[in-house]
Amino acid sequence: MTQPHVLIAGGGIGGLAMALTLHQIGVPCTVFESSRELKPLGVGINLQPNAVRELFDLGIGPEALDTIGLPAREWALVGLNGNDVYAEPRGLDAGYNWPQYAVHRGELHMLLARTFTERAGADALRLGCRVTGYSKTGAGVTAHIEHTDNTTSETTGTLLIGADGIHSAIRAQMHPEQPPIHWGGALMWRGTTLARPIRTGSSFIGLGTHRQRMVIYPISHPDPETGLALINWIAEVTFDEAEARKSGWFRPAPISDFIHMFEDWRYDWLDVPALISGAGEAFENPMIDRDPVQTWADGPVVLMGDAAHAMYPTGSNGASQAVVDAREIGAAMLEHGVTPAALAAFDDKLCGPISEVILRNRGAGPFGLLNMVNDRCGGEFDDIDAVIPPAERAEFMARYQSAAGFARDALNAAAPTIAPGARVAAPSPA
Repeated sequence: MTQPHVLIAGGGIGGLAMALTLHQIGVPCTVFESSRELKPLGVGINLQPNAVRELFDLGIGPEALDTIGLPAREWALVGLNGNDVYAEPRGLDAGYNWPQYAVHRGELHMLLARTFTERAGADALRLGCRVTGYSKTGAGVTAHIEHTDNTTSETTGTLLIGADGIHSAIRAQMHPEQPPIHWGGALMWRGTTLARPIRTGSSFIGLGTHRQRMVIYPISHPDPETGLALINWIAEVTFDEAEARKSGWFRPAPISDFIHMFEDWRYDWLDVPALISGAGEAFENPMIDRDPVQTWADGPVVLMGDAAHAMYPTGSNGASQAVVDAREIGAAMLEHGVTPAALAAFDDKLCGPISEVILRNRGAGPFGLLNMVNDRCGGEFDDIDAVIPPAERAEFMARYQSAAGFARDALNAAAPTIAPGARVAAPSPA
């Protein structure tokens, strides 16, 4: 009888959610992460209720998530003249059984890493180890590993899960003819500023036009003495010239590079230049994704998270889908064992539908309402109902939520992805 062992390439949010899931269902695993040290990098992200449900089922509940963010209460699109295009409650306020959380990406990453090593042991997370490729064997798969001291090694396991991000070496081997990373012309500058929350106090706000907009939401509870919270913001502009393509991924950028493009964005409820200039630093990165592929699986190897479906962040569901991927792979192992058949079942279930979400997000995702406003009235309006009737706006959002897997009634009615106490059966003696 041979004990199965799963290798995970990448110790980001998806890889660690996968590792926590495997530990929960009794499957030993090792995570190989290229970074020498984990640090709380990044700014704000949203976790949709479908992902929060899975974190709760992993034993990561509100008492933990409230230390790194807060429940979101509203999602709103606002036109350039400051008038609402669309607004809806989110999370518990919208009738979901689970909240939506706005969190600091790096702090979520650190929380998952701490939780996994506390449960599985420090040796289960190997830092400074980059999986550069794989070889399939009769008994499973061998991962080729490059270490930070420039040495190499090989490790054999039952399965290999590629959670190594948009620049995935596993995906490059699986799909050597894949096109280069896709860039649609949009650049984003990200930062955080201590300021007073607006609207509900926990609102996600998309403000502007389809070619130039701000995204603003808090990622901390207000300080009880000052009333200030850490406000995450993204300033986004779509360019036509190809020079913008040369921008690096998440590089520091001076605020003077872009603040002038938002200089006139002042309203009685929000001063955008003041919000931007209040940040201690800003980071620039292009809005990029990858074209969908026909399959995420190659026998004992499968892709997940950004390695499988890197997508524009317009739907706030990139990290959420990575968490859901991990749980779906775990559920497939409960049904099919720690086998290639489990990976094939996961691939059959999600590769097609999530590929459609990639293309929806490339087409602006839920922000497509701003495109409709621009097409119908040039972006300026007094009465949005005269531009896009309420029923049409609601239908547009419902279609996106359904495609992304967090339609409320369907999610509330769904059985747990992994039942409490479920464990993968031990393999039978040969």
